[in-house]
Amino acid sequence: MDITGIIKNELKTQASAILKMADRLDASALQQAYQFLADCKGKVVLTGLGKSGIIARKISATLASTGTASIFLHAAEGLHGDLGMVQSADVVIAVSKSGAGSELISIIPFLKFVKTPLIAFTGNASSPLAEASDVALDCSVPQDSEPLGMIPTSSTTVALALGDAFAIALLKGRNFSLQDFARFHPGGSIGKQLLLKVQDLMHTDEDLPRVNSDAQMDEAILSMTSGKLGCTAVTDQNGKLLGIVTDGDLRRQLQIHPQGLLQQSVTQCMTAHPKRLKPSDLALAALKLMQEHSITMLPVVDEDDKVVGMLHMHDLIRAGVVSQTLSG
Repeated sequence: MDITGIIKNELKTQASAILKMADRLDASALQQAYQFLADCKGKVVLTGLGKSGIIARKISATLASTGTASIFLHAAEGLHGDLGMVQSADVVIAVSKSGAGSELISIIPFLKFVKTPLIAFTGNASSPLAEASDVALDCSVPQDSEPLGMIPTSSTTVALALGDAFAIALLKGRNFSLQDFARFHPGGSIGKQLLLKVQDLMHTDEDLPRVNSDAQMDEAILSMTSGKLGCTAVTDQNGKLLGIVTDGDLRRQLQIHPQGLLQQSVTQCMTAHPKRLKPSDLALAALKLMQEHSITMLPVVDEDDKVVGMLHMHDLIRAGVVSQTLSG
C-alpha cells in the first residue's frame, strides 16, 4: 500500500474542494452574509452537531480571538434551555452538511421568533436549513471526495475554511491590529510577542555601552568588553546617536588597520546611521527588524534621537519572543 500517495492524494482532494467552493460561491450571498456579521450588535452564535459542531466551535473560537464576539451553541443543548444564549441582536451561523438534522431544524422557529438572522453553511442547498436561512452558502462537496462517500473530511474542511475566511474579512474590515490581537492573547508565546516592548528588555544606564564621537577605538573596545553585548553606541556631545561599533566592524577594521587600530577614531570605524528602535516599539517588531537585516543588536533612542538603551537578540531569546509562531 502506498501510504505516502494516499496521504498526498487526500490533501489534494481537500484542497481542490476548497478551491471549487471558492469559485462556486455566489458573490451577493457572500456580501449579504458578511454584512449581517459586520453589522451585528450582539454576538455571533455558531451552532451544529457532530463533526459539524466541532467545526462550528472552532470557527467561533477564531472569531472571538480576532475581535468578533462569538459563542458556540450545541444544537441539542439549545433545545433544553441553552437557547437563552441567543438574543435578537445576535447573528447565528449554523453548520450542517445535510441541513436536515432534527435538533438543528428544531431551533429555527425560536430564531424566527426572536428575529435573529440565520446564515447556513450547508452541503445541501435544498435542505430545510438552507430554505429557512436568511443566507445559505453552498459548502457541498462531491460524494467521492469523502471516504466511503460519507465520512466527513472534505465537507468539514470547506466549512472550516469558509468560517476562517469570514473571520479574516471581518478582521480586515475592522482594521484589527497586532495590538488588538494582543489584548485577547495575554498569555504564552503569543502574549510575549505582542505585549512585550523594547523598553521591557533593553539595557540601560550602567549596562548601556556607549562612547563619545571624539573617542578612539581603544576606548570603544573597552566599552564593548565591559558591556558584554559585543557592541557600543557612538553619540555626539548631546547624546544623540551617530553610529554603532560591533564585533563585525572590529573584524573589518583589523584587516584594514592591523597595527594601529587602537589609535583610530571611533567615527572612522563605526557603522554610521544604524537601524534603531524606540522604547515603545514591540519586541516582536525588533526581532523582525533584526531578522530582516541580519543583525543581532540595535540601539534604542528617544524622540530626540538620544541613546537610551541597547537591545540584543539574546534578550529577545531569553524573553521567549519567537516570531515563527506568527509568521510561520
